[in-house]
Amino acid sequence: SFCVVGESGCGKTTLGRTIMGLQEPSAGEIYFNGQRIDTMDETARKPVRRDMQMVFQNPYASLNPRRNVFDTLAEPIRHLMPEKSSAEVRAQVEEVLDATGCDQRWQRRLPHEFSGGQRQRIAIARALVTNPAFIVADEPISALDVSIQAQILNLMNDLQAERGMTYLFITHDLSVVENFGTRVAVMSLGR
Repeated sequence: SFCVVGESGCGKTTLGRTIMGLQEPSAGEIYFNGQRIDTMDETARKPVRRDMQMVFQNPYASLNPRRNVFDTLAEPIRHLMPEKSSAEVRAQVEEVLDATGCDQRWQRRLPHEFSGGQRQRIAIARALVTNPAFIVADEPISALDVSIQAQILNLMNDLQAERGMTYLFITHDLSVVENFGTRVAVMSLGR
């Protein structure tokens, strides 16, 4: 777990979004598994996207309000793993729901029917559904109640131990860094 910590507005989210290819870099180069990815077009980058996913900061804004949980989780599989059959997609969705402590009955429900903590579990499940090696977690607990924050951090730790993935964890909370990070970078004024 590599934590990037810094004050609001210093560029942490921009860094995460740029690594994920959601924003163009203004300088520098981005490598993933020894391969430069910031200059790839969408077609070349598609196989890399299976191994890189993102958990966004706000669980209320990061889920499509018109898409039920099953469709939310199935979309990345269908897009990034088109070789999967419908039965394989369903099995993968059910497996990731179990892994993240989500109830299977949630599959047909819409985001507005869930609490913030439940929505963030669904967002984490969406990031995990392609079984990535690397996850950018952009302040994934900052919009949640303190009582739920520990549950989400414990879930992320457990999933990391089970699946062996790497996190780039973006936060401004030093207590999170202390309990979650193995390496830390301090960001200030975009550097």
